[in-house]
Amino acid sequence: MSPVQLGHEQLKAYEGRSTSAAGVGKDLVNEPMIRHWCEAVGDTNPAYRGPDAIAPPTMLQAWTMGGLSGHADRSGAYDELSGLLDDAGYTSIVATDCEQEYLRPLRPGDRITFDAVIESVSERKTTKLGTGHFITTRMDIRANGEPAGTHRFRVLKYAPAVRDPERAGRNPEAAKVGERPSKADERSPKTGGRSQASRRAEGSGQAARARRPRPVVNRDNAGFWEGVAGHRLLIQRCTGCRTLRFPWLPGCNACGAPDWDTVEASGAGTVFSYVVMHHPPFPAFTVPESDADADAAGPHVPDTRTADPHATAPQAVDPHASVAGPDTEAPAPRTPTGSSPYAVGLIELAEGVRIVSNVIGVPYDKVRIGMPVRLAFLRVEEEWELPVFRAAEGGEG
Repeated sequence: MSPVQLGHEQLKAYEGRSTSAAGVGKDLVNEPMIRHWCEAVGDTNPAYRGPDAIAPPTMLQAWTMGGLSGHADRSGAYDELSGLLDDAGYTSIVATDCEQEYLRPLRPGDRITFDAVIESVSERKTTKLGTGHFITTRMDIRANGEPAGTHRFRVLKYAPAVRDPERAGRNPEAAKVGERPSKADERSPKTGGRSQASRRAEGSGQAARARRPRPVVNRDNAGFWEGVAGHRLLIQRCTGCRTLRFPWLPGCNACGAPDWDTVEASGAGTVFSYVVMHHPPFPAFTVPESDADADAAGPHVPDTRTADPHATAPQAVDPHASVAGPDTEAPAPRTPTGSSPYAVGLIELAEGVRIVSNVIGVPYDKVRIGMPVRLAFLRVEEEWELPVFRAAEGGEG
């Protein structure tokens, strides 16, 4: 479905509207946070240590962040603008750049306050990612009431462009405007949050299926996804120092060389670490009851001893869905009918690199560090598959 072309005056009406007024930093500027920051980025500047220490200027935004609980003083202007663009079909978002201006050093003990506004909304722009609008927010930051700096953050809200020429040939309209339906079609507030597609499916006796988030495919990682489409898990290898690397990068992080080739993974690996996803539930990742019955050992009861209640896994997949091995054709996806926890693992491949994916084939509470796993491929849509890892026979913990 084509995104709706919104009038620029309608969008400009949001310019100057506050997104956070009289916000207060949750902590004073402090030495422990400065130390953690410097250690994380490897900054050994002596100005950030000792009795006269100042905070690194690039920490400016860190003192305004709300953490997992957020800030209670946010207005609804930004969410309203974002929802308007969602409903018009501009459903994807990517951060493009930020600008910071430093007016005075920040020192331990400073109390940070700030105001934020929507500074500008661009006219409709066409980029390589797709067509959309750039939104710039400006935050004015004060330390003990004195101006300390300005932080501008810009995102692109866009409708993704279709990059598959075959698919574009089948759907010329999608080739022009992107591959996702508009939010107006996906979730209309007038229909209790259900999409028009859902209501049509219900009317025809078919269950609706939530759409799984798609990865961004670009020139740096396109080869990886081409390999997955051919049931091959490809690892980059520097042609200079022969170092293997994953995920894919434009250059070697060991020697800096830009040239590389690939090595196909054998498919063997072990669980290096993992997290069990209990909350929040993601409808696109829920477990089909038919598969859950086959694999689960009893009811899924949240295990708070192992779960991270706030963990997120953007590319996590269904833990019990039908999968295919590297040499077999993956079956079509089945419609999820319920929600259950699932395991997301950091898998150490036999080749020595690590990949984040799902551990399947065993109940989520039976996944263990060191468990041997084998590569498989999950078909989540007609033309899209994901690499996942099935617990090897006899490997259940």
